Amino acid sequence: MARRIEESELIINKDGSIFHLQLKPGELADNIILVGDPGRVETVVSFFDTVELERRNREFVSVTGTYKRKRFSVVATGIGTDNIDIVVNELDALVNVDFKTRTVKQVLKSLNLVRIGTSGSLQKDLPVDSCLLSKKAIGFDGLLNFYAGRDEVVDLDFEQQFKEGLNWNPLLASPYVVDASSELLDKLSVNGFHQGVTISAPGFYGPQGRIIRLGIQDVDINEKISNFRHDQHRITNYEMECSAIYGLSKLLGHNAATVCAIIANRKAGEYSNDYKPVMKDLIEKVLDSLV
Repeated sequence: MARRIEESELIINKDGSIFHLQLKPGELADNIILVGDPGRVETVVSFFDTVELERRNREFVSVTGTYKRKRFSVVATGIGTDNIDIVVNELDALVNVDFKTRTVKQVLKSLNLVRIGTSGSLQKDLPVDSCLLSKKAIGFDGLLNFYAGRDEVVDLDFEQQFKEGLNWNPLLASPYVVDASSELLDKLSVNGFHQGVTISAPGFYGPQGRIIRLGIQDVDINEKISNFRHDQHRITNYEMECSAIYGLSKLLGHNAATVCAIIANRKAGEYSNDYKPVMKDLIEKVLDSLV
């Protein structure tokens, strides 16, 4: 007999929607655009031909509609991998759990999750207002380490070399390294985006090596990261969500990829004058790649 998921573990609202996202089964498309900023949902939806539904709760804004006759959902996650833990688990539950019996379905569905976001470059030759497709993600947040099976979906050799190369501080969460979906990489690569390895940090300031008034444990960490190499890979950029999307998607059987507009170059000390046109162009290219 299938295990029943207790009410305290999977919270379903009285109207039959899932707790945070407030979406019901059937209201989610198989192709999902994830954005951090709730305001960016409107930009994505501006490309839609039709809008089927909209849900809002806290920072979680979701819209389902069509683009070139293909059904899409766009979901705002807010900032950070803690929010990604909520969003990806609830998206999975919406398609792979029977809400009436509270059991996992026998036939599972695989979703396509593409994050479109902003990021800071760690390489001087990766310019502001360019776009980067993340082939791999490194999680500084430790989220995936809470889940069983993490070793089966990560790049253990990369992890070990990275920790040794940076003389990793044992007080910090152990970093994990996860690949993007090869299927989505193939689809998105036709756009000619830069490609690289992305770090997801658990904060914007200290965890990304920024110093305002508080000192940080390792003032050379960004230099070490920029110089690190593993086989043909170098670390290209910082953001705050990609690693959890990749890790949870791998564990749950979904496809995931991330494309970010580079709005700052940390090595050059530069910031974009206006990245909104870049973001609009990026959104359209991603939607076209998935149609």
